[in-house]
Amino acid sequence: MGIDTKALEDAIRNAVEGISHLEIEDQSSGCGENYAVLIVSEAFQGKTTLARHRWINSVLQAQISQMHAFSQVP
Repeated sequence: MGIDTKALEDAIRNAVEGISHLEIEDQSSGCGENYAVLIVSEAFQGKTTLARHRWINSVLQAQISQMHAFSQVP
């Protein structure tokens, strides 16, 4: 099924405050099934990498369920 890059960006920006840098790479040749993201935000301050990833996975659960693969760059 997949998800549009813009829809994913909107979901991330709505879920995470204080984003200073956001990169979204569709690694599925445009079909929206496989994304890699890099998110830099002050909201992550003091959180471990695992805690950040778990938090993003939980707030993007609806979007991730429409993908084959989702990865976060530490």
